[in-house]
Amino acid sequence: MIGKLKGIVDSFDDDHLILDVNGVGYVVFASSRTLQKLPRVGEAASLAIETQVREDAIRLFGFMTDAERDWFRLLQSVQGVGAKVALAIQSLYGPAELTTAIAMQDKAAVSRASGVGPKLAARIVAELKDKAPAFGTVDPAAMRLAGEDEAKTAPKPVQDAISALVNLGYGRPQAAIAVSAALGALGADAETSALIRRGLRELAN
Repeated sequence: MIGKLKGIVDSFDDDHLILDVNGVGYVVFASSRTLQKLPRVGEAASLAIETQVREDAIRLFGFMTDAERDWFRLLQSVQGVGAKVALAIQSLYGPAELTTAIAMQDKAAVSRASGVGPKLAARIVAELKDKAPAFGTVDPAAMRLAGEDEAKTAPKPVQDAISALVNLGYGRPQAAIAVSAALGALGADAETSALIRRGLRELAN
């Protein structure tokens, strides 16, 4: 089994890259989030690898961190979630955002992923709610902001910044985590525009 690969990025496609390791090109499937974070063609990269062996194929899946690989495995423990759906979910959310979404039982956030309908989203959050904390740390402040009712008690610039990020297409857990981080960096008196700018920077990392 292959658990890690270090090499040179040879090329990209929509759902995979080819990583040149000492002259051997490995086809590594990855989420769009991971593909966007990888170095450019010709540059060195290192990926945590999940190897899946099937009767008709051996497939490699790549992740920037071990935590992302752990989530890939955990998501597939839910009936109806295969590799494709797991990567679709991870294309939207990093480990911290997934942990928050599932801890909040946020079915709407999970259902935003391609291939995830309302019933499957409900099954994912129900089955993983007791396992998620072991796969990431939930920020209490972000948890509060991720809940719409609780967020109403937050300062208006914070509420407006979260709403703005959600309107830009980010899931509420993503927006809450980003604004929470922005608030921590800028201070409690930060204005909406500053929180949005800093939040977008957090989301780009």
